[in-house]
Amino acid sequence: MLAREVVGPGTPGLTAVREAFGEGVLSSDGSLDRGALAAIVFSDSQALALLNAITHPLIAQRSSALLAAAPEGAVVVYEIPLLAESGRVGEWDLVVVVDAPDEVRVARLVARGLSEADARSRMAAQADRESRLALADVVVDNSAGPDELAAAVDSLWDRLVVG
Repeated sequence: MLAREVVGPGTPGLTAVREAFGEGVLSSDGSLDRGALAAIVFSDSQALALLNAITHPLIAQRSSALLAAAPEGAVVVYEIPLLAESGRVGEWDLVVVVDAPDEVRVARLVARGLSEADARSRMAAQADRESRLALADVVVDNSAGPDELAAAVDSLWDRLVVG
């Protein structure tokens, strides 16, 4: 994912994040401690705006470079978890939103180690479900398990690209 790439070890993005948020957002190996950074930005809207101001232009630059390198006629798929927040709506031929009810999303974040309060705080810092769904040309249901999601994505791919 480009958002991780632009703040990888040795990148200008990581340097900018460290300068903005301090050494506490780095792991012992010098990589980004995503949990430490999340604890800062998901409890402070100004900190989140600062992080976005650092990363979004870097992501857009990298995305443009990859698109320019794609072969003529290639199908290019962007994975943009924060599309509604990015301000880049309208740049694509088709927007597919992978959706799950909020309670399912909370449960999944808790299963990944967040407290319920942290999960809800993180979600509250993002666009709400209705805003994300309003951007969609196609909605893929992700309320079941990974196998069902993979089957739905494969089916959509077959309809759009293969068939």
